[in-house]
Amino acid sequence: MKYLVMVQGSQADYEAMRGNASDGNPAWSEKDVRAMFAFMGAVNDDLAETGELIDANGLTEPAGTRFVRAGEDGRPVITDGPYGETKEVLAGYWVLDCESLGRVTEIAARVARCPVPAGAPAHAVVIRPVDDGGGDV
Repeated sequence: MKYLVMVQGSQADYEAMRGNASDGNPAWSEKDVRAMFAFMGAVNDDLAETGELIDANGLTEPAGTRFVRAGEDGRPVITDGPYGETKEVLAGYWVLDCESLGRVTEIAARVARCPVPAGAPAHAVVIRPVDDGGGDV
């Protein structure tokens, strides 16, 4: 079964990774950032080796986000980020093909242990089954 595994983040997290602390979000050192990327690289390598990895990407900061929706007149309304009303956004994802929900939960638990500086916020790792049209969700 295919699953989408998502990590959450905020604009403040991206700022912290650039060394800019904010309330409740300590500045990351270069060593912290390298440790995070090494950890995620190891996760990706292991998932590729087991054949479970279909796709994985980190996303750029929310400041580069654009929302497009239909206005009342049907014409598009475009809003550029960042969005003060949005606390957390999708920061990265994996599309995995795993034998069970238990297995993908093991992977998500590993991702949740990614190293971060002391005092950095902990974000949930979200698992969503992919609806392949088979009706088994």
